[in-house]
Amino acid sequence: MIEQDNPQGVSQSSLKELFGLITEPLEHDLRQLAATLKSRRLMLATAESCTGGMISAACTDLAGSSDWFERGFVSYSNAAKTDLLGVPAMLILLHGAVSEPVARAMATGAVLRSQAQVSIAVTGVAGPGGGTEAKPVGTVWFGWQVDGALHSEVQHFQGDRAAVRAATMSHAIKRLNELLG
Repeated sequence: MIEQDNPQGVSQSSLKELFGLITEPLEHDLRQLAATLKSRRLMLATAESCTGGMISAACTDLAGSSDWFERGFVSYSNAAKTDLLGVPAMLILLHGAVSEPVARAMATGAVLRSQAQVSIAVTGVAGPGGGTEAKPVGTVWFGWQVDGALHSEVQHFQGDRAAVRAATMSHAIKRLNELLG
């Protein structure tokens, strides 16, 4: 998938095939993330719900990603969040899958259940259905674990399912770069 003459970068054609989109900022952010993690000898794990593995796919589309990408967990169902990442079922019951406590627990679980030191976690309502007044379509909670510290935030993205998922992927990577300094 990666073009042989571009071993350092993301092939625009391959990401376009995977997601039907590619942006210069995403490519830049992926290269920056790779360089930072590699230089700090850190490994990344992802815990994805609403993106269904898109973040992992984008990371591993970069040649040499095995030097800094450890694994990805696709935990789309509540049971998967509990089974794969150790998110307490009671936490999901009390707060809902799309919540700050669950995003934080996913980020922690991704590190604890991998060989990674850094994680990205996303859980949200990509749509077109599933939204509520409290958590409308486009609501996404993020969790990151960096240098042993947990960070979380919520974003509200506009657009259809593909747009929400693409924005989630881009924001998760961009914000991790910021947290890594």
